[in-house]
Amino acid sequence: MSDQSGQAGGSVRGSLPQRLLRLLSLLQVRREWSGAELTERLGVSARTLRRDVERLREIDYRVEGTPGVAGGYRLVSGRDLPPLLLDDEEAVATALALTTATGVQDSALRALAKLERVLPARLRPRLRAVSGAASVVPYPDTPGVDPSVLGSLASCRHERAVTDFVYRDRSGNRTERRVEPHHLVSHGGHWYLIAHDTDRGDWRTFRVDRLHDVRPTHGRFEPRELPAPDPASFLTRLFAQGTYRHTVTITLELAEEEVRRRLYGPLPGRIAPLGPDRCEVRISADSLDLVCQYTAVVLSLGATRELDAPAEVTARLAAMATGLPR
Repeated sequence: MSDQSGQAGGSVRGSLPQRLLRLLSLLQVRREWSGAELTERLGVSARTLRRDVERLREIDYRVEGTPGVAGGYRLVSGRDLPPLLLDDEEAVATALALTTATGVQDSALRALAKLERVLPARLRPRLRAVSGAASVVPYPDTPGVDPSVLGSLASCRHERAVTDFVYRDRSGNRTERRVEPHHLVSHGGHWYLIAHDTDRGDWRTFRVDRLHDVRPTHGRFEPRELPAPDPASFLTRLFAQGTYRHTVTITLELAEEEVRRRLYGPLPGRIAPLGPDRCEVRISADSLDLVCQYTAVVLSLGATRELDAPAEVTARLAAMATGLPR
């Protein structure tokens, strides 16, 4: 794949040996490699490795040598965009990701159109099939996110750079933050940054559409272990523990597993077991509509023992019950 013709005879990719593509892939997935590691992975001599590195440099990939006893190489950003080298599976996977991207749809569609123009003829039917068969359900009234901000945060995370930015919270207050970026997670139509806040000495999440003026500092950090099995679990657990403007607690005469099985989709809250056949469901959100809707869903399970809800929620539910046809 390149910005030239996709035919093997005239493209950059077509003139590159598989070994060189493998070298480029290795340089892209890790910050730094020693020369010994690369020669072992590729099964070549140090002389051949140096020759392959020079070839990548000739086609505008900026590969720097690193000092030290063993010496090594790393891929860094340059001034110009080098050819994009993808194998067949990577090209189709990229097309699928662009087709189902959330929050950056306009940019994704432009990139997808460019990708289709430079694909080899043999892959174009597969790309059209992917584009025509895949779709994503949009989230209404969800603000888009600036792709350049996502890119900057991802780069800071990759480079392990301590990062500064300006953040606007739910109340509109702006603060200057300094963090160690850990992961970007898409959830509920929004992008979130999970990071360790250096000033507060704790983990924090930030909505990316509320984040501005991203500035990597000269400081570097060693990645910390996230207090969760994975970033998605961390984010959903955090949401479940949060307390927002409207909170409802429901005790059910049902086992926790039974409630989870009968509910569809993620709950804006948590479900905690109280015994083998009893559990507590806690729903909390800033949106009154959201809390009332999920409360009605839980009540529809038909095993309610106790309901603790603010007056605005009970009033809405009572009006709904009164309005039901007999």
